[in-house]
Amino acid sequence: MSKKNKKNQNDEPKAAQEENLNPDKAVEQPQDKQTEQENQEDPEKKIADLEAALEHEKKEYMFLYSDFENFRRRTAKEKVDLIKNGTENAMRDLLPVVDDLERALDAINKGGDLDSLKEGVDLIYNKFVKYLESQHVTAIDSTGKDFDTDVHEAVTMFPAPDPSMKGKVIDTTIKGYMINDKVLRHAKVVVGN
Repeated sequence: MSKKNKKNQNDEPKAAQEENLNPDKAVEQPQDKQTEQENQEDPEKKIADLEAALEHEKKEYMFLYSDFENFRRRTAKEKVDLIKNGTENAMRDLLPVVDDLERALDAINKGGDLDSLKEGVDLIYNKFVKYLESQHVTAIDSTGKDFDTDVHEAVTMFPAPDPSMKGKVIDTTIKGYMINDKVLRHAKVVVGN
């Protein structure tokens, strides 16, 4: 054999020995070639995959957007209906009181008994107060209480009959009302000075 062939033969065992010593390197080489081939094919495949994913995300977005728009329209319509018809129940419950008042007016026009008329008006008043209570509307008790700007509106100040009534409500000219612990109408009061 020539020196050249001997040299090639000597190199081959060294390469085989290196492969045996470092098995990862031997495995990497075929994968690297495969990866390089995939990378050459990959750009077109990646673009196609990304376009498909983008199209899927667009469809998902459109479904969510249309669901949200439907929800928004539906809630806006329900809100308008609530505002429009919100007083419907309150007015329906007031109709019996109106009926009783009409009967009382008829009794007055016919010249009925004054005591029975007074009794009928008291019944109507009590029915109306019960209705207000069912709607969580309560009267503000003012006379004799300390003046409170949160619930009272001073109409005038009057000299207090005795020193203990200074800064207190002497008289209530118009009764105030609360609904669910919120002032519906301030009580108009006379305050002791």
